[in-house]
Amino acid sequence: MLPLRPLRRPNPFTATGWGVAFLIGALCVAPIVRVVARLVWVDGRFDASPITDTLAVEGLGRLVFDTLALVVASGLVALAIGSLLAWANERTDARMGPLTDSLPLLPFLLPPVAGAIGWVLLLSPRAGFLNVWLRDLGALIGIESGRSGPFDIFSWYGLVGVFAIYQIPFVFLMVSTGLRNIDSDLEEQARVCGANPLTTLRTVTLPAIRPSLGAAVLLMAWQGFAIFSLPAIIGGPAGIETVSVRMVHVLSFTYPPDTGVAVGLSAILMLFVGGTWYLQTRALRSSRFASVGGKGQHVVRRPLGRWRWPVRGGMILYVVVSSLLPIAALLLVCLNGFWTANIDWGNLGLTAMRESVFDNAGTRRALVNSLRLGVIGATIGMAVAALVAVVVTQSDSRIGRVVDAAIKMPASISNIVLAVGILLLFAAPPFGWSGTVVILLLGYLVLYLPQGSVAADTAAAQVSGELTEASSVAGAGRGRTFRRIQAPLMFPGLIAGWALLFARMAGDLTASAILSGTRNPVVGFRLLEEFTNGSYADVAALATVLVAITVVVIGVMLAWARRRSRWTGGTTPGLAGGST
Repeated sequence: MLPLRPLRRPNPFTATGWGVAFLIGALCVAPIVRVVARLVWVDGRFDASPITDTLAVEGLGRLVFDTLALVVASGLVALAIGSLLAWANERTDARMGPLTDSLPLLPFLLPPVAGAIGWVLLLSPRAGFLNVWLRDLGALIGIESGRSGPFDIFSWYGLVGVFAIYQIPFVFLMVSTGLRNIDSDLEEQARVCGANPLTTLRTVTLPAIRPSLGAAVLLMAWQGFAIFSLPAIIGGPAGIETVSVRMVHVLSFTYPPDTGVAVGLSAILMLFVGGTWYLQTRALRSSRFASVGGKGQHVVRRPLGRWRWPVRGGMILYVVVSSLLPIAALLLVCLNGFWTANIDWGNLGLTAMRESVFDNAGTRRALVNSLRLGVIGATIGMAVAALVAVVVTQSDSRIGRVVDAAIKMPASISNIVLAVGILLLFAAPPFGWSGTVVILLLGYLVLYLPQGSVAADTAAAQVSGELTEASSVAGAGRGRTFRRIQAPLMFPGLIAGWALLFARMAGDLTASAILSGTRNPVVGFRLLEEFTNGSYADVAALATVLVAITVVVIGVMLAWARRRSRWTGGTTPGLAGGST
């Protein structure tokens, strides 16, 4: 008889990681199961009417085509511009320190509903600030352009442009992190061997940052298919409707709410986003490039010579056009107290901002709640995502892939459907958390943890396995290896994910409109209220304060991450001895 193998003592760090992963996976899947179960099992019997009702939706083909065209077109534009900005900032001497590190993220920090209003204030055909001023300028030089135009935000190019502006920060964050973590000596060696810049880009740089590009594409898909404020505000007058807008309509503006059609439409989004996630996963597994190794990173910035200042000018121009102009439009309306292109510059003041934000107890409380939830939620989310990335995702087991898919699954479901599921789960007994901070925090984690998980997966994929193997040979346990090796090297990517989660949670609109209550208001709920009431000055004031605070917080965190990422080779202390 063969001797029995002794049972392996479970590693506490691995056991904790798997336990957290199963708990979070269940939390992410439960709202989806709750909503679907309620729809397909009605009054004790199976009912397939959501599928048939969805297939019978009027104009379904055009709805799906417009949604896909909008996401793909804006994604291609964002991928090109975001990658160029990241390359210029990380690989050339055009970089201007923390300025170019943080400014491209400004569109990401502006809540989409406020950003959409800002662009409407700028480019509305008749009353938009830029259109009125351009018409006035043309009249001075003898060019008559009528009473509208020359630009129209309510058009395909307007909607694609604004969509792309909100996608570029995802690309910039992920590609910048990827470029920062690869040794530029590889690119220098390719150039020394005679490779031209295009060949170097194709054979060295792009394969090395392929995990970052895949993460950027996946994040853009999640964002593009889920967002509804931009197509609702800009696409509606243009006659362009997306799946997310139709879902909001059938849930919020139909009585009784047609939840079956909403879930049926979300299944279409699941196909698109699920396909993108599958391709991104395949790209990560097929990558043969280890971007972070056991030696110190060496970054050589390419001198641009006479093109240095034109490239800097292009980066600054992008920031001005994409971020500062809509923020300036909101600020003008806030300072003026109402929307008009004929501004009395002498009467501008902070009265509207003070009355709308600081003197209003409800708005002030909503701002504090949102910032607190953003900090707590982003910290918990990235800590969990990092643990899952190094324990579960890298296990390469079938169970690990299932758990990872469960954590990412909420990204393929409409935020409104998820919010309804969370409300059904936790608002009723035995929890009774309706309108509390707890249900908001749970909702934010379910909605935005998939984005943090992608960032953590990318950061973990760029840490070479030789480092963890060396740590194991030296006698360190999994917990110590994570604390001393993996977590420090993943830190820049984790901070990028933290910034992403913080901005999304602090400025959330969809979940907040359903889960928050009068006892615990948040910024998203207040913005929705003021926008519905047509109070553009109040929306502008609150959005301006939120953006200012968020920019400061994220700028400090990214600067800290960059300082921490300047590591050098050598012996890492505390590896030998003891297991955790």
